[in-house]
Amino acid sequence: MKRSIILVVLFLLTNVQQIVAQGCSQCKMLAEQGNGLDENSFAGNINGGILYLMLIPYLILLFLFRKQIFNFIKGLFSPKA
Repeated sequence: MKRSIILVVLFLLTNVQQIVAQGCSQCKMLAEQGNGLDENSFAGNINGGILYLMLIPYLILLFLFRKQIFNFIKGLFSPKA
């Protein structure tokens, strides 16, 4: 029983990437648009897309924890007694 579970987990770990690997739609779009561009422009487009996709979670975290963040920053710059 335990051996079969281990074999199933190993099989899933080795093959799950092929099952779920898709790539994001924006990266795919930028890669398709960048076919005729030089290497630096293509890399800039991909980096811009990645930064755009990463911005949303950071803004959500900033919104959710804004009071704690601002109190922490105030604590850094307040005079120590």
